Amino acid sequence: MRLVAGDSATVGSFLPSFLPSFFRPRRELVMPELPEVETTLRQIAPLLVGKRIERVTTTAPSYFFITPPAELRKSLEGRQVEFLERVGKYLVLGLGEGDRLLLHLGMTGQLFSSEAASVRLLSATARAALPPEEQIHFKPDRHTHLQFELAGEGPQVYFRDVRKFGKVQWIAAGESNDRLDRLGTDALEMSAEELFSANRGRRVAIKAMLLDQSVAAGVGNIYADEALFLAGVRPGRAAKRVTRVECETIVTQLKRVLKRSIETGGSSISDYVAPDGSDGGYQDERKVYGRKGEACLVCGNEIKRKLIAQRSTHYCAHCQR
Repeated sequence: MRLVAGDSATVGSFLPSFLPSFFRPRRELVMPELPEVETTLRQIAPLLVGKRIERVTTTAPSYFFITPPAELRKSLEGRQVEFLERVGKYLVLGLGEGDRLLLHLGMTGQLFSSEAASVRLLSATARAALPPEEQIHFKPDRHTHLQFELAGEGPQVYFRDVRKFGKVQWIAAGESNDRLDRLGTDALEMSAEELFSANRGRRVAIKAMLLDQSVAAGVGNIYADEALFLAGVRPGRAAKRVTRVECETIVTQLKRVLKRSIETGGSSISDYVAPDGSDGGYQDERKVYGRKGEACLVCGNEIKRKLIAQRSTHYCAHCQR
C-alpha cells in the first residue's frame, strides 16, 4: 500500500489505550509482520506525507544505521516526504527526485508520534522511576535512534528500537536495493498458483515456504501458524506434498488472517505499539500461535509447539494433517 500527499488515513486520537492482553506475561519477542507494518503505515503517513523534514536527530553510528547517521541527516533535512509505502515488512519514504528512505522495524522497533501515550514505550526501569500518571508519556531516550522534526504544527515522528535490529537506509535515485529486490509477491496479492509453483520439488516444510520472503513478502511466524491452522495443513509437512487445492485454501486463509489483523490494528504480543500508542487487538483472536499446552479452540486437544526453520511453530495435531 502507498499513501501520497492528499490521501487521507485515520491517525486516531493519540489517547492511551490499555487492552487486557497487555497485562499478560510476555512470552517471546515477536517481529512486526505485514499487519503491524501496514497499521504503522496508515497511522504514520498523515504525519509525514506532504511535510518537510526540518531537522533529523540520530544516535551514534551502530548496526541500526546501514547509512551512516551524518549522511542521513545531510540527505534528509530540508526534503519533503512525497509518499510512504509498505513493501513486505519494509516502509519506504519517497523524498522526491527518485530518492527513498528504507525503514525496517526489526524485532523491537517502534515508529510513533511524539504525542503517543503507552507504557510499552518505556522500559520497566523507566516506569519504576515515574509516578503512575506519568508512565504512559514518552520522552526520547537512548533507544530513540531517529527523530524527525517536521515543519509546521503537529507531532514529530520517532523511531525507537531497544535491540537495534531495525534498519534505516538511504537509497539514492537510480539505485537498486538488494533488500527490496529479493522480495517476492506481497502476501496480500499472492495467488495460490504462485505458492503451488514455489512448492514444487521442495522438501522444506510448508511453514518455511510461507516464511520465505521471496515467496510471500510480509508473512512471519504469527500469521503463518494461524493460516496453516485455518487451512488444516500441518506446518511440518513437506512443501512438495501440499496439493494445489490445499495451496488455494492456505492462500485464502492467509489473506483472511492478515486482513483481520489489519482491521484490529495488528498483534501486540511483545513490543509492538501503533504510532498513536494503542495496542493491536489480534493477539486476543489467535487460534494457535503462542498457545502451547492450551486446548485447541476447535477440537479441545492440546496445542503443540516445535521448531521449524528455527522458529517457534504452533499447531493442533488433530486438526492439521
